[in-house]
Amino acid sequence: MLKVELERESDGRWIAEVPELSGVMTYGATREEALAKAEALALRVLADRLEHGEAIPALKELFSAA
Repeated sequence: MLKVELERESDGRWIAEVPELSGVMTYGATREEALAKAEALALRVLADRLEHGEAIPALKELFSAA
């Protein structure tokens, strides 16, 4: 399972990050938007790694929002 860390910035935007996947960090106007963007980006990164024969984390489930 990939953990998505969510935090609200001082300007009201939400930031979502998947620490296990370097560079997967997104912003959104709402918590849900930031989470959806992070999940989509994480899937793109995983797909890219698979296509290039790179290692990906072993996953039982895909996402968990914290």
